Amino acid sequence: MASISQLCSSLVLFALIFHSCLHHKVVGDHQTRREGLEIIIGGGGVGPAPSHGYQNCPPPPPPPPPEPICPPPIPPSPPPPPLPSPPPPLPSPPPPPLPPPPPPPAAAATSTAATSTAATSVPASADTHPNPVRAECPTHACSRSFVCDTRPDVKQRAVAGVDFNGYNFKGPRFSLSDFLEQLDDLAIFHVNSNNFTLSIPKLTSKIKYLYELDVSNNKLSGEFPMEVLNCKKLTFLDLRFNSFMGKVPPEVFNLDLDVLFINNNHFSENLPSNLGSTRALYLTFANNKFTGPIPSSIGKAKNLLEVLFLNNKFSGCLPYEIGFLRNATVFDVSTNVLTGPIPHSFGCLASMQNLNFSNNQFYGPVPEMVCKLPKLANLSLSYNYFTQVGPECRKLIRNKKLDIRMNCILDLPFQRSPEECRKFFSKRRTCPKEKSLNLIPCMKNRYANHTDTLTSDQKSTVELAPAPSTRTYAALKPHRL
Repeated sequence: MASISQLCSSLVLFALIFHSCLHHKVVGDHQTRREGLEIIIGGGGVGPAPSHGYQNCPPPPPPPPPEPICPPPIPPSPPPPPLPSPPPPLPSPPPPPLPPPPPPPAAAATSTAATSTAATSVPASADTHPNPVRAECPTHACSRSFVCDTRPDVKQRAVAGVDFNGYNFKGPRFSLSDFLEQLDDLAIFHVNSNNFTLSIPKLTSKIKYLYELDVSNNKLSGEFPMEVLNCKKLTFLDLRFNSFMGKVPPEVFNLDLDVLFINNNHFSENLPSNLGSTRALYLTFANNKFTGPIPSSIGKAKNLLEVLFLNNKFSGCLPYEIGFLRNATVFDVSTNVLTGPIPHSFGCLASMQNLNFSNNQFYGPVPEMVCKLPKLANLSLSYNYFTQVGPECRKLIRNKKLDIRMNCILDLPFQRSPEECRKFFSKRRTCPKEKSLNLIPCMKNRYANHTDTLTSDQKSTVELAPAPSTRTYAALKPHRL
């Protein structure tokens, strides 16, 4: 009986100890959560130091604790320092993450993945709007690489211009279609100096308002990109420094272009006979493999200011119709296999500043009318077979405006040897329509004579010539214009 009594007493004592410890744990957890909530809303603080009678049990709630039943305590440690930072609030569902900002242009140039992000970060999702680009033009898109404007037909804001010049985008088979497939509101697309391959995608012709296309200095190849011919509003077309080849289609000269730069490719064969249909101000055919004569229709290109034919394989004689280019300031046919005399009609080029005939097979006297052009600043006739220069041309030589080296002029220094000149003239050389070479459209009697009488608007002195224009010559370097 005594052992039953002892057992009951032990059970009662155990229950009291267990109840006391359990009560302290729950209250302590509640206090901790409460303090955390108060700190978040601006209240709360650190509770009193634990009593000397507690070691293994949790800290008591703020009211005075009951008499401890736990084992005798050991001396307590000093009170804890104030909390360094508020405890976190009660857990709650996190808000949905914000989309990451688009990478900067510099990052876009470092890898294919980055360029893909840069190209696709502007359009909104195609599932949310039939025209993703027009539906949303984010603020970050209107930076130095993007231009946003209102599309005229639907009066909605869209990405109207893209300028990725010099970003060095690259990747395996990195094509323009990756950039253009959703940007059908574009008016300006400049991607000079990157590593695009293949050719211009067909979808380019579907971009209704495209009027500037610069894909120069890339790795594009194939034949002339016929897709651009359907861009009826195009005014600026720059294909230079790529690997295009084959014929240039005649349709390109029917476009309403101001600028056509196709230099430094592998175009070949003859230029189309409708060259004169162009409305362009600036043309560069330089550094290709063109052959045959320069089309006589060029005289109908009334807007033409500068044209470069240099470093090709053009042959034959120059057409007298070039003399109708009254507004032209630059005409360069250097480094070809052209021949014949300089047509006297060149004396009608009243606005001409730069004339370059060097490194060809021209021959005969240099027309005095050409040396008397009122705005002429540079005339290069070197490395030909000219035989005579008059007083006006000699003035240009003294003024260092005329380079006449390596010709067949007996009384001037730095000329070809007599043997070399005799060998050249030992073969009979003629031009078709020889009589037209003396035709001068701007003269009263229309044909050259010994006095070379000029109309009043041609009379001036070469000393008043301004500095030459250089826009087309700038296109001979693979940088943006």
